[in-house]
Amino acid sequence: MDIKINSVHFDADARLLDFINQKVSKLEQFSDDIISAEVFLRIENAQDMENKIAEIKLNMPGNGLFAKKQSKSFEEAVDLSAEAVRKQIKKHKEKLRKT
Repeated sequence: MDIKINSVHFDADARLLDFINQKVSKLEQFSDDIISAEVFLRIENAQDMENKIAEIKLNMPGNGLFAKKQSKSFEEAVDLSAEAVRKQIKKHKEKLRKT
């Protein structure tokens, strides 16, 4: 799976990039259909404590899955987004089994 990480208006450090690659790569074990993943990191409202936003978009045949979460740290936001996408993958697979 090809993972593309975009940090908007800042440079993500290597530790954060490794963490994201590790989390997103684990999603492959839930579906073989994942072609690529795009992760967007951005900071909104610098005064707010929970201003880190992580978006994960998975490209799959037929449709794509998307999750966006906001948190105090990018690690937590990526973790929450990955979990949300994982649930979507499971739902998608259940729907395919029923048809």
